[in-house]
Amino acid sequence: MTEPVPDQAVPGPELAGPADPAGWLTLPDVAERLDVSISKVHQMIRDRELLAVRRDGVRRIPADLVANETVLKHLPGVLNLLSDNGYDDEAALRWLYEPDDTLPGNTPAAALSGDQAREVKRRAQALGF
Repeated sequence: MTEPVPDQAVPGPELAGPADPAGWLTLPDVAERLDVSISKVHQMIRDRELLAVRRDGVRRIPADLVANETVLKHLPGVLNLLSDNGYDDEAALRWLYEPDDTLPGNTPAAALSGDQAREVKRRAQALGF
């Protein structure tokens, strides 16, 4: 008779987004950076202008998606395309931070702040086909 194998924890998918904790902003931080109310930040998340996920029980937004005092220009369009293709917030974040050597910065998120933003949008749109 063989010994039963003890249950082993199955590792879950690695959490996407910036690896550095300093690469995340809390919602009040985003409100301050954008010079808007916290209610407006919540509305922007509901309207898919921003992407927030829970990390350590707190909703956070990757800092590089908020450029200076504005949201990256093409981010809302990309988020809507991903949502239309069935991506939830975690999956959208994973897609944005998936390494891609064909894009400057090596991720769609990094490319959104540069000349390749339209290419990122085109790739998000192509996911539906």
